[in-house]
Amino acid sequence: MRKSRFATVWASLSLGMAAWLAGGFAVPSLADEGMWTFDNLPLQTLKERYGFEPPAGWADHLRLSAVRFNNGGSGSFVSANGLIMTNHHVGADVLQKISTPERNIYESGFLAETPEQEIAAPDLEINVLVGIKDVTNEVNAAVQPDMDDARAAQARRAAMATLEKKSLEETGLRSDVVTLYQGGRYALYTYKKYTDVRLVFAPEFNIAFFGGDPDNFEYPRYCLDVCFFRAYENGQPAKVEHHLAWSRNGSQDGELVFVAGHPGRTSRQFTVAHLEYLRDHAFPLLLSVLAQREADLKEYSQRGEEQARQAKEDLFGIQNSIKARTGGLKGLQDQALMARKAQEEKALRDAVANDPNLKDYATAWDKIAEAQKVARRVQIDYSLLERGFAFDSQLFNIARGLVRLAEETAKPNEDRLREYRDSNLDSLKLGLFSPAPIYPEFEEFKLARSLRYWYDQVGPNNDLIQQALRGERPEAAAKRLVGGTKLADVAYRKELAEGGRAAIESCVDPMIVLARLVDPAAREVRKIREDQVEGVETANYALIAKARFAQLGDSVYPDATFTLRLAIGTVAGYEVDGQTIPPYTTYEGLFQRADLKGNQPPYVVPSSWIKARDEKRIDLNTPFNFVSTNDIIGGNSGSPVVNCNNEVVGLIFDGNIQSLVLDFVYDDKVARAVSVDSRGILQALKHVYHAANLVRELTGE
Repeated sequence: MRKSRFATVWASLSLGMAAWLAGGFAVPSLADEGMWTFDNLPLQTLKERYGFEPPAGWADHLRLSAVRFNNGGSGSFVSANGLIMTNHHVGADVLQKISTPERNIYESGFLAETPEQEIAAPDLEINVLVGIKDVTNEVNAAVQPDMDDARAAQARRAAMATLEKKSLEETGLRSDVVTLYQGGRYALYTYKKYTDVRLVFAPEFNIAFFGGDPDNFEYPRYCLDVCFFRAYENGQPAKVEHHLAWSRNGSQDGELVFVAGHPGRTSRQFTVAHLEYLRDHAFPLLLSVLAQREADLKEYSQRGEEQARQAKEDLFGIQNSIKARTGGLKGLQDQALMARKAQEEKALRDAVANDPNLKDYATAWDKIAEAQKVARRVQIDYSLLERGFAFDSQLFNIARGLVRLAEETAKPNEDRLREYRDSNLDSLKLGLFSPAPIYPEFEEFKLARSLRYWYDQVGPNNDLIQQALRGERPEAAAKRLVGGTKLADVAYRKELAEGGRAAIESCVDPMIVLARLVDPAAREVRKIREDQVEGVETANYALIAKARFAQLGDSVYPDATFTLRLAIGTVAGYEVDGQTIPPYTTYEGLFQRADLKGNQPPYVVPSSWIKARDEKRIDLNTPFNFVSTNDIIGGNSGSPVVNCNNEVVGLIFDGNIQSLVLDFVYDDKVARAVSVDSRGILQALKHVYHAANLVRELTGE
């Protein structure tokens, strides 16, 4: 999801939020609030508020039609032949990797007229959720009464790995134990996996992201942010039983609609101390890194057209993250929002203190607060070494992956780092052995800048950086590392992986040597964080969750975890500063906005659209984008919007600027999900791109 300027709009949002939050803890959750797991849907709310009772099989059909992209987005099957719809910006990673200087698909678009013309994605994995099983008792049974939080966390991780391995062996399906309610519940999610995925259609970048960074997270919008892929099995288009029908009529103002997608992460159940850590430390550090990288990527892009092409997707991703995190930080700095959180927390703590059955939970908040002190202490080293802020390089990531693969697979499954468990190895190797292009000049530039950032953070006397740089300046070290490594060769990577620990330990490739050098320190700080921060949080958030369950029952939904959720809502405009924002935009509005902005980047309408307009092939009254009250967040990009008949009426691609508080609290007054209208997509496919075969597959026409 993308975003844009927010200063003046945020001021009005803060006033609106202040009024809404003033009611305190007694204010009930808003009607459309919730990112609901598919085994706990708000059926009573649907019946009471909307008079809708889903027929038998409705939810299962939607669940099995929804897909998850391993690059952090959502999508859905929209034909029986494995056709998948998502956003252009979700597919952008693939579009970038399959583009060349001679054929820039990311920029100019693509249409496969026949299956033979569809282009394979180099490292894309698609997941379909086929099963959910509560394994809370099995995970918690591994914890013994005498264990401290760190040992308890290790025991839970081992139990989760064992459950995942057993499930994988029994079903052959990808198996992930998901932590819900910050440790209040654990569920085994099993997924059917597709790794042969091919590009079918993508529009030009200029129409997919019309308005660019200035209009990101704004509304009204005019974007055809859509992309189609196809899943294959055994070299043939996958035959899928569950797929969504296409609505030719689209949605109506006020209509009930649903979003099935994979929201990434929210923090609505975090304690005040945890939110204060994010506000005062985590977000500011991340934003400082992102700002530096944005400046670096802009500098690199100025070297030439090819350099700009290489950096474009990274730059847009960085700019998107900056704006999203800046908006989140503004939310945490909003006194009304934090006061609401404090009131809610006090009310729950008072309830716990006054209930003899809950008294054992009373210290949970204080223990989480202590854990945030540890998080603050290790923040810099953890971010630099384990999260890789010091090593902005695809080649380094490959090197670290190979070093850890050799180390971890030599251990029992239950003792490994989570990402190297048996149930995840195939997915990990898909990325590790990806044939996607690597650009040495770009790698050297990024690594030099991130090594310089590390050097500036820790100083010249740090032993580890002295060893890493070998007395060189960061720029010279980056040149040596990138120029000397052979890791761009996939065959060489596979050879090292097959050789195991012996091959890695004897390898003199400079990037492998660097990864070996920094890995012990990275593992050490990771262990501190896992044991003294995450372990404490998991144990004590589980107690807080039990207290919430005791007060509210199963009407509580868990924070987002990049797992499949259902969000309900209605198509609805909103009002800001006395101005009414209607729910729909049209094709005509696209051309008007381009004219208003002088038809200059990023407000350039592609020539294909201008030609279609001039030849009167398109209806300028066609709905293009629309907004709804569905509760979404980053990760929902590419989610289908469906009506009560499970027909596609839209495609989520963004939220408005007022939605940036949704990380922490839901709002349906002005926060909105932004979608591409199904009618807008179909009109473009028919009359701009002449994609007759694709239209026929979607609609039967």
